[in-house]
Amino acid sequence: MKAVVVHGKDDLRVVDVAEPICGPDDVLVAIEWGGICGSDISYWKNGASGTAVLSEPLVLGHEVAGHVAKVGENVVGVEEGARVTIHPATYVGDHEMPADMAERTNLWPEVRYFGSAAFKPHEQGGFSAYRVVRPDQLRYLPDSVSTKDGALAEPFGVAIHAVKRAGDVSGRTVLVNGAGPIGVLTVAAAKAAGAKKVYASDLSAAALAIAAKMGADETINVAEGQTLPSDVDFSFEASGAPAALGNVVAATRRGGTVVQVGNLPGGQVQAVLGNIVTREINYRGSYRFIDEITDAVELMANGVDMSPLQTHEFGIDDAAQAFATAADRSTGSSKVMLKLS
Repeated sequence: MKAVVVHGKDDLRVVDVAEPICGPDDVLVAIEWGGICGSDISYWKNGASGTAVLSEPLVLGHEVAGHVAKVGENVVGVEEGARVTIHPATYVGDHEMPADMAERTNLWPEVRYFGSAAFKPHEQGGFSAYRVVRPDQLRYLPDSVSTKDGALAEPFGVAIHAVKRAGDVSGRTVLVNGAGPIGVLTVAAAKAAGAKKVYASDLSAAALAIAAKMGADETINVAEGQTLPSDVDFSFEASGAPAALGNVVAATRRGGTVVQVGNLPGGQVQAVLGNIVTREINYRGSYRFIDEITDAVELMANGVDMSPLQTHEFGIDDAAQAFATAADRSTGSSKVMLKLS
């Protein structure tokens, strides 16, 4: 079967790999669609994503959906042909979490994640014709949600988790800084959670146009000299750019909350953070999700439209062009989709 495999920095290949064997306790999923994520691009461009460094070939992809192709003989309640997306996490080891952390499985000490080089052997991803998974990783897609949209349940789950980390945004004002895929999905998640007014800021007019289609009430083009609003209740920093953090904190009302959902660099960074003290800002991190992928499917079924951010579509044989498009903001790309089967 074909798979999209990164072998090292600047070395992305579409290769034939062995089709996985469905064990008695497993489910074989025929992968139809995948969404290219920033971490996928980082493995290709840098040979690493954050602190995870490639040491062997890795099938990329953790945003995927398709249909059940085969069910192991010991598996009950799963039918062939069922349309699914996949929770890409596996929690490894017998760890005892503190009582107040028991349900925060995204913070488990060792999590193996689709398409990740964090551990050896690496956890192979889903950009392939087939992928074997556990039955508990399946999330079923209702008839109203296509597998193309279902592939975006994973990043939408990240955005929904970030909004939950903020607290109750209902009836409140929200700023989302950074209108990449996670940013515009955070816009959609905040609106779905009842936010009264959502601002989106970015340097790209094309990205802000997508944010507006995803529900932003007002867009702010910083590259054109437009300024952030004042005294918003909640801010979400989704760009991952340390230089942006000071202005985002300053735009947040005294006693308000800033959620860091964009991945910051792993090393030392410079940022203007004095207002966290003088304005008593709550600064919270947000990492992946718990089971908000299920909430994402439900919101899509209830009408949240994924199509505005699906800007490009490529077949698996054109994966190199797809990755180049996703990495180049001048193309107007947001979420680049791969047709895998």
